[in-house]
Amino acid sequence: MGIFGRKSNETATTAAAAVNPDLAALTGDYTIDPAHTTLGFVARHAMVTNVKGTFQDFTGTLHLDGGDPSKSTATIDVVMDSIETGNADRDGHLKSSDFFKTDEFPAMTFRTTKAEALGGDDYRITGDLTILGTTKQLSIDLEFNGAATDPFGNQRVGFEGKAEIQRSEWGLTWNAALETGGVLVSDKIKLNFDISAIRNA
Repeated sequence: MGIFGRKSNETATTAAAAVNPDLAALTGDYTIDPAHTTLGFVARHAMVTNVKGTFQDFTGTLHLDGGDPSKSTATIDVVMDSIETGNADRDGHLKSSDFFKTDEFPAMTFRTTKAEALGGDDYRITGDLTILGTTKQLSIDLEFNGAATDPFGNQRVGFEGKAEIQRSEWGLTWNAALETGGVLVSDKIKLNFDISAIRNA
């Protein structure tokens, strides 16, 4: 059963009657737990393999509404200098003026403008993604993984998400041609999210 609620299989006489009280109980404000959350990306390299990376330093919040998905929101702020791909030279190149220009643009941000239920445990949030000072719309498909109280008494919710962007739309255009044809770095970037959030006291 999804966090934002889903349409009842039975006819409800009022909107209130269709709201699952268990889901309504999850309505509230949450803080993303960076120790149990992964913000990742995948880029095609040299046309033959994938390079995976993550951001290690970020903050985020969720406001979940168990009865009305349009009232749910999310914010994420990422420190771009925290990018990691498993190779120090490559990380340095990504931080340089060829890519993220982290000295000039230290943060990447996301702010929701819309949330909707797709059915079952599937949802979609749409919002403004800002990279290099450029803001474009991004939609993220999410699956609700459930809610639980951990051994420390924290009330948690979990989501998995995915999206794709064309990096050139945010001014990330650096590339190098290959002798065999094609380019070194794909324009299409896959984004992956594995989010655990703790309900605020």
